[in-house]
Amino acid sequence: MIYGPEHKEFMKNLSKFIDQEINPYVDEWEAEGIFPAHELFKKMGDQGYLGVCKPEEYGGMGLDYSYSLAMSETLGKIRCGGVPMAIGVQTDMATPALARFGSDYVKENFLRQAIAGDYVACIGVSEPGAGSDVAGIKSKAVKDGDDYVINGQKMWITNGTQADFMCMLVNTSDGPIHSSKSLIIVPMDTPGITVERKLDKLGMRSSDTAQLYFEDVRVPQKNIIGEEGMGFTYQMLQFQEERLWAAGAALEALDIIVDDTIEYTRQREAFGAPLLNNQVIHFRMAELKTEIEALRSMTYRAVKEYVDGGNVTMLASMAKLKAGRLTREVNDACLQYYGGMGFMNETHVSRAYRDGRLTSIGGGADEVMLGIICKLMNTLPSGRRG
Repeated sequence: MIYGPEHKEFMKNLSKFIDQEINPYVDEWEAEGIFPAHELFKKMGDQGYLGVCKPEEYGGMGLDYSYSLAMSETLGKIRCGGVPMAIGVQTDMATPALARFGSDYVKENFLRQAIAGDYVACIGVSEPGAGSDVAGIKSKAVKDGDDYVINGQKMWITNGTQADFMCMLVNTSDGPIHSSKSLIIVPMDTPGITVERKLDKLGMRSSDTAQLYFEDVRVPQKNIIGEEGMGFTYQMLQFQEERLWAAGAALEALDIIVDDTIEYTRQREAFGAPLLNNQVIHFRMAELKTEIEALRSMTYRAVKEYVDGGNVTMLASMAKLKAGRLTREVNDACLQYYGGMGFMNETHVSRAYRDGRLTSIGGGADEVMLGIICKLMNTLPSGRRG
């Protein structure tokens, strides 16, 4: 897949927006441990950035997923990981199933506002005992009249302290684990929802992350997305876009770290010569750049096949796996060449080192990606292929 003139113009305009509306404030937001999601998302909504691939009838641009890749890649220019992650939750994690399977009612009342930037969205899947084990969630919704009554808790929820609604995966029956779950839109001002705490994280400092409790939370049954019992399937489809987004978001960010390191080692002298003069350093930069381009090619191929309607479960899982591992490798290698300055929070490389570690955990850990790939390769041990 090669970006055309329209993609490039889109990326140019988004880059200008980042330079004007985001990067000047990143250090402040990192220090505060939160960024003003409603304020920023409204500005993005006004420019159309929150509905790039969403239906035009609800305020979206109606473009294909290659433009979502163009957006995620460009967001890598943001000088932290927390803000682009939060944006990705809004566009590619909490709203794909809503846009694809939601009724006119939920799309009119929640999707339209998310696209406009009037609502901040979050995705409620993980729980204290069920992170990558999505089928193991315990939260439950029981019918009572025209409502669902929800009890349970959700953990590690990005945008959790600021969100207006959650796309929440809950059990709606006691049947088989893969057909007992549903996705339900839960307004976050509903009585019974408690933000237990804002979590203190290793990285992604500017993105708020919450632990949430739900006690007899009553929402209308018409807030369900699609069919009851299809939530696990819908969430697996949402994960496809989340994993493609994660791979795309890594590309420009990794390029920047390598470029920054080249410039730093060119300026920094040791033993009477620039550090970059050491063959071990400039060869290592060449190796890392080659790996980034390999990831870019895989990600572009996966998105091209996705746009063409193909099943990209394996490629998306591979791209996500590679993005997480390469992010760790690049950030660690580059931090090393900064020496003592690399260990200081004032350098971008140290922030990237902390923020990037999440790529191998969120949206399905590396081990989950490997399990998916092995299953599709038919290499799992007997009795584990179901």
